Amino acid sequence: MLRHSAATAALFSAALFTGAAFAQSGKVTIVTSFSKDVTDPFKQSFEKAHPGVTLDVQNRNTNAGVKFIEETKANNQVDIFWASAPDAFEVLKGKSLLQKHKPKAEDIPDKIGSYPINDPENFYSGFAASGYGIMWNDRYAKANKLPEPKDWQDLAKPVYFDHVAMAAPSRSGTTHLTIETVLQGEGWEQGWRTLKEMSGNFRQITERSFGVPEAVNSGQVGFGIVIDFFAFSAQASGFPVKFVYPTVTTIVPANVAVVANAPNKAGAEAFVDYLVSPAGQEVLLEPSIRRLPVNPAVYAKAPADYPNPFKDPSLGARVKFDVNVSEKRTNVVDVLYDQTVTFQLDALKAATKAIHDAEAAIAKKDSANAKALAKEARDLVAAMPITEQQASSLEIAGAFTGGKEKGARQAELEQQWAAFAKERYQQAQAKAEQALKLAR
Repeated sequence: MLRHSAATAALFSAALFTGAAFAQSGKVTIVTSFSKDVTDPFKQSFEKAHPGVTLDVQNRNTNAGVKFIEETKANNQVDIFWASAPDAFEVLKGKSLLQKHKPKAEDIPDKIGSYPINDPENFYSGFAASGYGIMWNDRYAKANKLPEPKDWQDLAKPVYFDHVAMAAPSRSGTTHLTIETVLQGEGWEQGWRTLKEMSGNFRQITERSFGVPEAVNSGQVGFGIVIDFFAFSAQASGFPVKFVYPTVTTIVPANVAVVANAPNKAGAEAFVDYLVSPAGQEVLLEPSIRRLPVNPAVYAKAPADYPNPFKDPSLGARVKFDVNVSEKRTNVVDVLYDQTVTFQLDALKAATKAIHDAEAAIAKKDSANAKALAKEARDLVAAMPITEQQASSLEIAGAFTGGKEKGARQAELEQQWAAFAKERYQQAQAKAEQALKLAR
């Protein structure tokens, strides 16, 4: 009897060992929007802690990552989706492309500010927090005698014309969140006005989010609209850059999720657990990453000037970010920005410069007629082809939910919005030039 029990125990022990080994072996395929500066330190530290696992990290921007998972669901080869934008995870969750996993983590609060850190149904988990703001090259600013900005509206001032860069929200999940934050914080109409007035000062709109901090670090452009960790990691690397959180910003979690039907579910869950463990959270403090941990205790190991949203309630307090609102209109907002700004940047800049010139002349020689024309020009620039309600409607939002193939309705809307913007910018430039003549 004793020999039988011993044999049973040995078999049970072997089974446990085999299960543990299986959980920590094989390849884990990760689709992520994060750059190698972020993913490499995690890959090295995780593989060191889990010798049997190899991480296969595939970089795609957020939208491309979501589409890839959607298009390969029948023969899924992806274990993990890892990105910043919470609405991207909501899209995947809504299409049953994520599977539940509650990380084995302690000391993680339910919220950061007013925002939940984890999906309440455990389909995705927050592992870091991020805010959105303005980064600038201090040497560039001083050489060009440019003031330090504090709020989004500052970047709309004439002094910043041709000195600012941002990534296209359709190409960058973090920039999309910045745009959505302004729209939610200021309201649809005023938010678009602010965005258009800022964008009229842009020198460039990049295709990837890390193209902006690279340009600011090198001094190719002075100011960039970025996610906070781009600035913090640049500072840690010795670049002469500064960063500010505008009043209208939000602190939201960057997330990770196990993809439905993951080939290596055990390995994927081990990776999620590692990200929110104390060891994984400390990796966030490395100079190449510099993200905000979701474990408050880890800030004790951070540099003295490290932002701490758990102790500074002003960070993100102005905006109660609603991920459901964002998720319903994600594609519409991105296409609206592209059709009215990204693809019309030259026309927008021409109208903006004409307005700046007119208002400068009006300041020297007041003219009621000129002032009225300049206001009309500003209103034309700020005008949008659809309302907030229309942006979330089934009729419009539904036109942008297809896969690779663009539907006829989507193409029709894109053409309408582009034509709307082009016409308004031409009218705005003409009115501003007329105002300038009256003010001279």
